[in-house]
Amino acid sequence: MIGELLHEFLPSVNTIALLGNPDNPNFHPDVPDIQAAADALKKRLVVLTASAESAFEAAFATMVRHRVGALIIVPDPLLISLREQLVELAARRAMPKISPSRVFSDLGGLISYASSVVDPSEQAGIYVGKILKGAKPADLPIQQSTKTAKALGLIAPPSLLARADEVIE
Repeated sequence: MIGELLHEFLPSVNTIALLGNPDNPNFHPDVPDIQAAADALKKRLVVLTASAESAFEAAFATMVRHRVGALIIVPDPLLISLREQLVELAARRAMPKISPSRVFSDLGGLISYASSVVDPSEQAGIYVGKILKGAKPADLPIQQSTKTAKALGLIAPPSLLARADEVIE
């Protein structure tokens, strides 16, 4: 899902960074799936970790060295608590950001691809209902921000906008 969204929105991006907290046991199991998605789309994935705010500058310096064109943030309590710093660093480098957590999109991330953190149970019920009625999970809408897209000089593809639950202006 992640790679496909980035590929659809930013087809010319060849290198993507994945940033997560190595101390979070949920981060490591996701990496092979994200790597496989990147490989399938012929994208290079640079896996970076940060277990403290002091590691952010080094991570972004590595992104610059590798000419990363987009950033996937794997949310966890630490990265969410430091989201303003992450969004600011990415904004300074005009780095599009995507995350499963809407908290990053609300601050200027490009796309979030999960239900609202305010009422995830309700959103999950809606999605389950759609799937039980025959909807394909891959066709379910996503959320993304046009404000960030405009700031980065990007235009959201109509096919992506049509699937969005909400477009943040």
